[in-house]
Amino acid sequence: MSIPQSGGGLITDHSQLAQLLEDGCKPKQDWRIGTEHEKFGYCQDTHKPLPYEGERSINAVLSGLRDRFGWAPVEEGGHLIGLTKEGANVSLEPGGALELSGAPLETVHQTCDEVNSHLAEVRSVADEIGVKFIGLGAAPEWTHDEMPLMPKGRYKLMNDYMEKVGTMGTAMMRRTCTVQVNLDFGSEADMVQKMRVALALQPVATALFANSPFFEGKVNGHKSWRSRIWRSLDPDRTGMLPFVFDEGMGFEAWVQWVLDVPMYFVYRDGKYINALGMSFRDFLKGELPALPGEKPLLSDWADHLTTVFPEARVKQFIEMRGADGGPWRRLCALPAFWTGLCYDQTALDAAWDVAKGWDAETREAWRVAASVDGLAAEVNGMKMIDLAREVVNISDSGLKARAKPGAGGLVPDETHFLNALKESIETGQTPADELLAKYHGEWNGDLSRIYDEYSY
Repeated sequence: MSIPQSGGGLITDHSQLAQLLEDGCKPKQDWRIGTEHEKFGYCQDTHKPLPYEGERSINAVLSGLRDRFGWAPVEEGGHLIGLTKEGANVSLEPGGALELSGAPLETVHQTCDEVNSHLAEVRSVADEIGVKFIGLGAAPEWTHDEMPLMPKGRYKLMNDYMEKVGTMGTAMMRRTCTVQVNLDFGSEADMVQKMRVALALQPVATALFANSPFFEGKVNGHKSWRSRIWRSLDPDRTGMLPFVFDEGMGFEAWVQWVLDVPMYFVYRDGKYINALGMSFRDFLKGELPALPGEKPLLSDWADHLTTVFPEARVKQFIEMRGADGGPWRRLCALPAFWTGLCYDQTALDAAWDVAKGWDAETREAWRVAASVDGLAAEVNGMKMIDLAREVVNISDSGLKARAKPGAGGLVPDETHFLNALKESIETGQTPADELLAKYHGEWNGDLSRIYDEYSY
């Protein structure tokens, strides 16, 4: 979850809103890959989620990482809520899931090394205090009441608002985990093409990475329950965004949509001021009820940009947000998948050719079908497994064209990071299918087996 933004001064002209996004444009040689992933922590002996305080707690894990591995602390209200080092951040999701927001790196090789190093650090601290972490899209057994809300002002406000809109907002906050990748764009036109590909093909990622078939101790009927939760969250700030596919899409169109999304907060002097449901348009006029007479800073706008949660999101880069959290190999496969599609123009054009004929209803139908059936999904006579095969092949070609070597030049490109996805396509089995087969087979309905077998 995002941290408070800073800098930029007072907003004096509407054009500054779009300019903040446009300032993210970079020449291709400066494009980077930023991988984020979340994971659930639990007590090894009880399988219960971690509290914030105590010997076995989120605070103990963060403190161990700080003291042993040189991470700098991030505090709020006297609480340790995150860590930072060399362009990367470790932060807390609302229910205590631990997130690595990786540094912007040049290759998937580097981002995978970063993930591996982080998981090794976490494990070395966690093992000593009887804590484990597991990568799944949704908490398999825990109820809402078992999941503590972390001591961050942003989360308290969000929690209050989520209880009033949609039906699954607090479940998203406390009991889901994802892996995502942040990618750059070179121009407004490049942003538009990448966003259209990202939104249209996000259901392919949802299907390939589906890893949440259990919830509250039961089979839930979906391969990605995380995706199902997001569909009943808050319609003002989620979804597939049909306007992105309209003529005239650009930075200003994104601005206009975000301006219509109700606010959560304004951050001042280390505190979150309640602006729930208020309008940023009123804020621009100095008419925000929470801060009467005060006009926003660019940092307020940057904060507001982090409170929209569609399947793909524009900031000064594009966030791909449609995949369940999962095992180590999948944490490396996700950035490879999208980097292959987006960082080679031939591949990007081919990816758009796949989806450019779809209408909004078709795109939404894929979103729903992917969450329910994973690779077995079908829409309008099209099969997800065939679509996924085509899209992964395009990604593979894009990674080959990038030709970014790893392992000191011994590995010619980044294509091997797609192997986990290729195996899923060959077998038709997502991680969720594997979990269900074990649950109905060798586990004999004992879901507690998931912890020993699937923790990092």
